[in-house]
Amino acid sequence: MVAKLTVILFIILCLLMGLFLTFLPWFSLGVSNWGDNFLLAFAVQKTGWTALNDIVNSGWFRGAVSGLGILNILLAFWEMTHFNESVQMLEEADLKASQK
Repeated sequence: MVAKLTVILFIILCLLMGLFLTFLPWFSLGVSNWGDNFLLAFAVQKTGWTALNDIVNSGWFRGAVSGLGILNILLAFWEMTHFNESVQMLEEADLKASQK
C-alpha cells in the first residue's frame, strides 16, 4: 500500500512540476514577470554579474526551463504506464531492507 501511494505521489509531483516549469517562464502571474524577481536581483547584486538578468530573460533560457518541464511530464506518463513495475520494485526493495 505504501509503495502504491509513493508512486502515485511521485507521478503527481512530476506532473505538477512539469506543468509549472513548462508554462511559468512564458506567462506573467500578475504579480511579476519571469525576470523581475527578488531572488534574481539578489543574485545579480551579490555576484556583480549584470549579464545574469539578460541570460534569465532570454528565450533560450526560458526554452531550457520549459524543456525540463516537458521531461518531467514525460517521466510522469512513463511512470503511469509502468505503475505496477514501479510498485513491485519498491516493495522488493522494502522487503530486502526489512530482512537486514
